[in-house]
Amino acid sequence: MSVAAETGRPRSWRIPFDSLCLAAVVCELRALVGARIQRVLMTDPHTLVLAAYGHGSERWLLLSCHPEFARVHLIARRPVAVEPTPSLVQALRARAVGARLLRIEQIGFDRILEIGWEGAEGAHTLIAELMGKHSNLILVEAAGKVVACAHRVPPAKSRRPIVPGQPYLRPPFAPKASLLKAADGDDLSGLEGASPFLVALLAAKRAAGEPDALAQLANVGRSGSWRPVVSPGHGVYPVSVAALGIPEHPRESLSEALEARFAEEIAQSRSHPLKSTLLAQLGRVKLAREVALAGVREAELGSSRAARLQRMGELILSGLSAIPTGAAEFQTLDYEGSPILIPLDPQLDAKENAAKLFERARQAKARAKGLKGQEDRLASDLEAIMALENRVAEADGIEGLEELEREARVRRWLQREVTAGPKADRPYGGHRIRELLGPGGVRVLYGENATSNDYLTTRVGRPSDWWLHVRGSTSAHVLIPTNNQPDRIAPEALEFAALIAARNSPSRHSSLVAVDCTLRKHVRKPKGAPTGAVLYTHEKTLHVRPAV
Repeated sequence: MSVAAETGRPRSWRIPFDSLCLAAVVCELRALVGARIQRVLMTDPHTLVLAAYGHGSERWLLLSCHPEFARVHLIARRPVAVEPTPSLVQALRARAVGARLLRIEQIGFDRILEIGWEGAEGAHTLIAELMGKHSNLILVEAAGKVVACAHRVPPAKSRRPIVPGQPYLRPPFAPKASLLKAADGDDLSGLEGASPFLVALLAAKRAAGEPDALAQLANVGRSGSWRPVVSPGHGVYPVSVAALGIPEHPRESLSEALEARFAEEIAQSRSHPLKSTLLAQLGRVKLAREVALAGVREAELGSSRAARLQRMGELILSGLSAIPTGAAEFQTLDYEGSPILIPLDPQLDAKENAAKLFERARQAKARAKGLKGQEDRLASDLEAIMALENRVAEADGIEGLEELEREARVRRWLQREVTAGPKADRPYGGHRIRELLGPGGVRVLYGENATSNDYLTTRVGRPSDWWLHVRGSTSAHVLIPTNNQPDRIAPEALEFAALIAARNSPSRHSSLVAVDCTLRKHVRKPKGAPTGAVLYTHEKTLHVRPAV
């Protein structure tokens, strides 16, 4: 009976690279003893590769101190080196290249591997500590001092610093008896090399009628008669895992199986953030197209009112003598003899009201030109974005996602990549300020936190820029740069910016949100106010639907 059956709950095992895996790999690596180290390189900040030539062939040994994928095994494919050359690689090239490997051994039954050689620079040891987030690769000289390491650990961060020039100290663990020296029936928890997975596997074997499972495992370790298996969806192990109720397939080489398994896992780990990034960026582009399309359709409706606005202005001019100063409306007959009520601005005289209506009619006519073609282009673009968004959501492998990323970049749907540099050299002083492209190509900026909002409003914004904020609530500060021409920002661009403010506020799920809009020159930060807190005047309020 498997452990899953015993507990009544199925368990999805992730097979670790534990002490037993390391012991089995060391058996394979012993064939490298006597080989000459020819090359040293790193493929990423965590992964070191040694090329050793012996017995008529070159072998590649990978050692990784990745916090999630720490491991050691041989690899079949020559890797690509990372640039620039890390200090650990430089130190190893100076001290190891040309030397012969003298020993490759596991320390006790722990997850620590030592590789020793003696060359022109004397005896050195490369130590691989494969301990989750504390994993490290450390080069130590004969006197016991650290020469170089993959990850420096200063005294301020640990009671056991790992710093070049300082003595190397083993991990400060209390001495433990090895699991392989325990007797069947002993409590295995707390023993050296007793990973939760291995303890569960031994318990499952005993429950399945193998009372001497631990003794058999110790014999395998002494004789080196490992029988590696691959369990799809779970991992690779040097002995059978069938007792846990999970499928397995035998493999000839543990290193070969580990190389394939970790290549797949690392690709999956890379694909998940890429998928999230693509979906987030495509979502923002889709929002921009949706707002722009809504603006075009609204403009089409407005253009149909151009003739009515023109007639209303003409009727006002024809009835100037009947309109008193400060009137809020004017009732008259239209050209067909039907009654019509024309709203007026009491602050303007009759001629000014007529001129205002003529200007609105002119703007409506101007917007009508080319609106149909613009609507078709936006609708087609939106449909293509949504189709790509669906393909990204359904994609699995990193290769497919990278191809979709290239497609999106060719279509200019992704933001331009910016290489990270010193904070002062990065855009907006390193503050988290996002930039979107709104209707008509208008740039829309917004802050992602209080300090970014503060910087955007007080340092980036110019007096004539449009500034938006959710009314009576916390929200992102949103800015539309206008190049001193705020009147040229179309209403649909302001609505797009208002949606950004609403969707970056606690009211993001509300059906209707009030967003205030004013010029930056009417926004001020009171002395002593908290970061991001401002006062503003001369605002007008837009109502948007962020949840739609």
